[in-house]
Amino acid sequence: MKKIFALIIVASLLACNSKPKVTQWRGINRSGTYHETNLLKSWPEIGPAEIWGTESIGNGYSSPIITDKFVYITGEIDSLGYLFKLDHQGKEIWRSAYGKEWTKNFPGSRGTPSLLNDQIYVCSGSGHLCCIETGNGSVLWKRNMLDDFGGEIPRFGYSQSLVINGDLVYCQPGGEEHNLIALDRNSGELVWSHPYFKERPGYNSPLLFEWNNKKILATFSAYHLLAVDAQSGELLWSHEQTNTPVADRSPGKGDTHGNTILFDNGFIYYSAADGNGGVKLAISEDGNSIEEIWQTPDFDNYMGGFIKLDDQLYTGSHSKRQLVVISGETAEKTDSLKLGRGITILADGLIYFYADKGELSLVDPLNKLELISSFDIKKGTKEHFAHPVIHHGVLYIRHGNYLGAYDIKKKS
Repeated sequence: MKKIFALIIVASLLACNSKPKVTQWRGINRSGTYHETNLLKSWPEIGPAEIWGTESIGNGYSSPIITDKFVYITGEIDSLGYLFKLDHQGKEIWRSAYGKEWTKNFPGSRGTPSLLNDQIYVCSGSGHLCCIETGNGSVLWKRNMLDDFGGEIPRFGYSQSLVINGDLVYCQPGGEEHNLIALDRNSGELVWSHPYFKERPGYNSPLLFEWNNKKILATFSAYHLLAVDAQSGELLWSHEQTNTPVADRSPGKGDTHGNTILFDNGFIYYSAADGNGGVKLAISEDGNSIEEIWQTPDFDNYMGGFIKLDDQLYTGSHSKRQLVVISGETAEKTDSLKLGRGITILADGLIYFYADKGELSLVDPLNKLELISSFDIKKGTKEHFAHPVIHHGVLYIRHGNYLGAYDIKKKS
């Protein structure tokens, strides 16, 4: 009996100390690396089998987020933004309107939802912030980054996948006063805000990471990478994007930084084609300063993400229109593969590269880049900008109004 009681106590302590899981854009740590195993090592010529597909999610470039039971994704229909909840057969359970979506250049939803427990958080391209209950789709609270916080909307609309930290949710209105803010995630009330450099947002989805017991939030404004104390919002350090002279800075000029940074063991890596290109920074032990290690024009991606495998970094080069590899130690370009511009994710030791012309490729990065298989995504509408997602052996592809689920699990 004593042993059973002791086990119950230990289990309770572990449950209390465990961190709630946030389901969010580009997977764990927003790294684009999916910790899946036993996936197909090649595909048939027509691609892996489609399990299901739907073309009823509206216009958009956001990715789905997947739980063990459900799929959540945003889309725009007749100028309104909707959050859709689907089951794992693609059947719609509910849709919930969260406000006006972006309907100007490249119309459609941008930000990928973020989920914690039974609450899901979305940001529209027009600046609507919304917290939605996952059970029935009811709206728990709404705010607007323009009306409530005087935000400055960028040329192509807001494009933010919100970050959750305990009872806080972060977003970036931009502008003079409330440049970056933290809201109470349960009520939507303002907790803190700071003006920083008073710039527009940089189409960036922030990263929350921990370094020597300090939680840091890092995101791009139009011309600066900002790192702030996640609890207080105090600016710890910044890294300016110097490729555009101050006199030439205006919407659409040097301000598009769509890739979340990558943090790895005291180092920050980023790829900003409309900024400094590829950059590696070392963080001081106290987290309050940085040292630039290298900068390279060869690692230039706008919004397709990048991944790190061992000490190699992989992304789709905008200028070269190819998948490129550089050394994380020296920034030396070590290999390339002519696949066009696109999105890079990693699972089970292989790269999935989704080109902006619609071709999805499976690439072996070991020793030398080798194209294994490829197929075209023919369903859907408009640009191929949405990042693929992998969950429990299923590959999810969004192309405009289409969302498809493909079986990539090895058969036993």
